[in-house]
Amino acid sequence: MWDDFDDEDPDFDGDDEFDFRKEQDRIYKHPLMKKAKDVVDLTRALVGSLDEARKELYGSIMMEDAMIMSAKFAGAEAIPDFVAKMENAMLMKIHAKSLNSMTYQLAMEETHAEEHLQLLRAAIEEYRKLFLEWIKGFDPSEKYDDGWGIFTD
Repeated sequence: MWDDFDDEDPDFDGDDEFDFRKEQDRIYKHPLMKKAKDVVDLTRALVGSLDEARKELYGSIMMEDAMIMSAKFAGAEAIPDFVAKMENAMLMKIHAKSLNSMTYQLAMEETHAEEHLQLLRAAIEEYRKLFLEWIKGFDPSEKYDDGWGIFTD
């Protein structure tokens, strides 16, 4: 039954797992991913200090926003396709802006000291600056039409 597996298969590259780990390390050491992790940590701290009612109302939205910022970066950074990168970048922007807006909602409700909210805002601003540098590196010639017509010209 297992005789069909050929250990000498010329198409098998035993270094595939190593290449995957190397790529994963590259992504997780990127400054934008590191800043996204900072945003997640600060968001987790803020959400953790909310009262139960606000935690239920805002907590999952805030954590989702923060986590999507890093997840979409990892997805975009792992592929060369300009269209897919731009789609992920757009989602990253939307969630960063949403999370930033939530800090103002919490400020209006006086749930936290302004300094605590400002820490998260500052991290999001640093993320935005790194984001702007990152998207400059996208190669628009690496473009595959997915049939939806967005970012294809």
